[in-house]
Amino acid sequence: MQLYIALFIVLTLCTLVWLSIWLALRAAIVHPRHSGRRQLAQLDVSEIALADRLQGHIRAVASVPHNLYYPTALERSASYIEQVLIEAGLEPQRHPFRCRQGPVRNIEVVLEPAVVARAWPTLIVGAHYDSPDDSPGANDNGTGVAALIEIAKSLKDRPLTRRVRIVFYVNEEAPWGKTPEMGSWRHAKAMKDSGEAVEGMLALETLGHFSTARGSQQFPFPFGLLYGDRGDFVAFVGMLRGRRFVHDLVATFRNCAEVPSIGGVAPRAIEGIDLSDHWAYDQFGFPAAMVTDTAPFRNPYYHQTFDTPDKVDYPMLARVTRDLSETIATMASRPLR
Repeated sequence: MQLYIALFIVLTLCTLVWLSIWLALRAAIVHPRHSGRRQLAQLDVSEIALADRLQGHIRAVASVPHNLYYPTALERSASYIEQVLIEAGLEPQRHPFRCRQGPVRNIEVVLEPAVVARAWPTLIVGAHYDSPDDSPGANDNGTGVAALIEIAKSLKDRPLTRRVRIVFYVNEEAPWGKTPEMGSWRHAKAMKDSGEAVEGMLALETLGHFSTARGSQQFPFPFGLLYGDRGDFVAFVGMLRGRRFVHDLVATFRNCAEVPSIGGVAPRAIEGIDLSDHWAYDQFGFPAAMVTDTAPFRNPYYHQTFDTPDKVDYPMLARVTRDLSETIATMASRPLR
């Protein structure tokens, strides 16, 4: 009898544990499945040209390690970003600050609605331009930088109902990440101090590695219980504060996009959920999210010296950039509530 009672208690406890996990997942997941795995159309002429431009940006910004351990290369990357924005008719602003290793800067483009008649809400879209350690950082995060350059260009002449801040951050990588020396921390603090109404922030983080092979995708526990094992999608993720914003991002993206997507929020304790610049904005109380190819859960070159421009999937990066451009333009031009 005692054995049966013990088995009953064990089964009950196991059931409660799995029920707790399931309820936690149901609470966190915004869009639990792909928008649809399908054969993607061939790139058209304009998309082929976009892929070529993206490759040019990545080769210019992320062919060699560039961070404060390599200050000359870091400055070269920053100068390239500024120059290509100026050539596109945009007006990049420098936001310099000093950290322990020396002077650094964020680079920002501010796009305002045509009629400035009220305090417009702000959307922030950002990507860090420094690389980790001795890695060239082509995917992490040359892909995010390249996509953001093209997104900024695509928004220049669009009618807006929100202020859009396009920000290229320095010092996202260790040892500066998650400290006040992080470029996005400085920008988020400036937004908080100014009292600006930030509707949401989206970080572009590692967007160029994709695979349709079985087993190419991993997930931190317990999300592997819900998702597939093919790395053919982008993920929109955030902390719990950003649930509504993530929901809006994914829904808008799926109305605009061809690329499959998933999305959800989770506590910071979940591995990888806060590993980008969106972390800084969450610290200051703003809704924030990251869009990513899931980085270490998919890409074998993550933070390695092999993360070079030749490893990037440029056709897929062009599709993602196109879809994100339309998503952000849609969100930035909707009627105000």
